[in-house]
Amino acid sequence: MGTRLTKTRPHDCQVLASGPDGYRLWRFVARSGGLQLDRTDRLPAGQPLPRSLAAKDWRCLWQPRLHIAWLHPDRVFLRVAQFPAADPAETRAMVELQLERLSPLPVAQIVWTYYPMPGAPAGQQTLVVVIVARETVEAFLGQLETSGFLPDRLELGVLDQLAAVPIQADGAWIHADVLGQPGLALVAWWYGGTLRNLSFLQLPRNGDRVGTVRSQLLQAAWAGELDGWLTSPPTWHLVAGPVSAAEWEPVLREALQSDIDVQPPPPPEELARRTAQRAAEANGLPSLLPQEHATRYRQQFVDRIWMTGLTAVVGVYLLGVIVYFAALGVLQFQLDRVQARIETLAPQYTNAAQLKARLQVLQDRQDLRFAALDCYKLVAELLPEGATLQSFDFADGRRLTLNGTCPEDRVMAVIEFSSALRKAQLRGRPVFDPQKGEPFTQRRTPGANTVSWNFTLELSRPED
Repeated sequence: MGTRLTKTRPHDCQVLASGPDGYRLWRFVARSGGLQLDRTDRLPAGQPLPRSLAAKDWRCLWQPRLHIAWLHPDRVFLRVAQFPAADPAETRAMVELQLERLSPLPVAQIVWTYYPMPGAPAGQQTLVVVIVARETVEAFLGQLETSGFLPDRLELGVLDQLAAVPIQADGAWIHADVLGQPGLALVAWWYGGTLRNLSFLQLPRNGDRVGTVRSQLLQAAWAGELDGWLTSPPTWHLVAGPVSAAEWEPVLREALQSDIDVQPPPPPEELARRTAQRAAEANGLPSLLPQEHATRYRQQFVDRIWMTGLTAVVGVYLLGVIVYFAALGVLQFQLDRVQARIETLAPQYTNAAQLKARLQVLQDRQDLRFAALDCYKLVAELLPEGATLQSFDFADGRRLTLNGTCPEDRVMAVIEFSSALRKAQLRGRPVFDPQKGEPFTQRRTPGANTVSWNFTLELSRPED
C-alpha cells in the first residue's frame, strides 16, 4: 500500500518525466487558486540533476514543494472497475477488498492507487485502479535517487491524458506513443459516457504489423461483448501528434477497415499541470510511493536542513572569529602606534609638566605676596571701633586666623565685622570662601568687661 498525502497545500510542484533522450522537469507555482507553469528544463540522461532544481531547501519548511515523478506506463497494470458511490475512506476500503481479484500479482508484492473518472452511472463511480509491482517501483526509485530527485508521489501521466481528451460519443480512443514510449498505445473504451476498459496496444516494428494490431483490438472488443458493455461497433479515434499519426493511422485503417478520427494530444506541459493539480488535491488517496521510502526521504530532508543550519552557524562563528581577530589586530596596531607616540612625547611632556609646576609655584608666590596685604587691608578697613586685633595669622597660604578683644557692648559690631569680611570682594571676586573656615567664637574675660573673640577664614583661590 502507498502513502497518503498531507493536507498542506503545496506552494509549488515539480513534475519529472524520464525517457531515453533524457529528463524533462516542469515547475508549477500556486497562483490565483491554481497551478501555473513557471519553468521547463530539459536535462541529459545518465547525469545527476542540478541540485538547485532537484533538491529541496530550507524554504520548503514554510513553502511546501511537491515532487512528482511519472512512472512509465508499460510497467503498470490498469484496471477499470465500477464501485458504489461513497466517500474517499469507504472507497479506499472497497478497493482494498477487491485487490486480490483485480491484481495479477500477490497483494504483498504490489503498490497501488486509484483515480476517479468522470461519467459514471447514477449511484456508481468509475475508478481506474493502478497496480505496480513493488520491485518495479523500487528499481525506478533507485534510478531517481541516483539522479538526485526524491519524489513525494509517483503518478501516471497517461491518466491525465485520458481526462483531458473530450469524449462525445461511444468508441475507442487510441492514445499513441503514450508519454514518449514509441510503438506503445493505450486504448480507452468509452460507452454510455463511461470508461469501460483500458488496454495497451503494441505496434511491432517488423513482421505482420496489421495482423498484430487487428488481433489485439479484436480481443479487447470480444472481451467487451462478453462483459455486455460493447453494444455497438465502436468508432475509432487516434490521439497522436503528426509524426505518430503518420505511423499509426495507415496501420489502423488497414487493420480495422474503418475511418480513423485523428486528434492532437494535449501538450506535455498541460499533462504535467494536470498531474500536479491532481496530486496536490489527492488528500486521502493512496500513493504509489511506498511508506518506508517516503519516511526515509523526509528524514533525509530534515537531516540536510539540520546539517545546512549547523554549517551556517559554524560558518558565521568562524567569520565572527576572523572578524574579531582582524579587528583585534587593527586595534593592536593602533595601540602600538599610540604607545610609540607616547614614548616619543614622554620627555617633552615631563619637561612641560615640570615647567608648569614651576610656573604654578611662582604664580602662588606672587598671589600670596599680595594676598596677605589684601587681607590686612580689608581687616584694617572693616575692623569696628572699640575692637582690638591681637593677632593676624596667615598660614598655608590660605588660612587667615584673627584673634582680638572688644568691650561687651561691641560684640555685635565684631560679629558684623566677621560676616562682612567673609563676603568681602576685591576686583569683582570674593576674597574668602563663605563655606569654609571656622565660625566666630567669643569668650568673656573674668573680672573685666571685655570679650575675647576669634574666627578663621579661607581664601577663595582655585586650587590647581
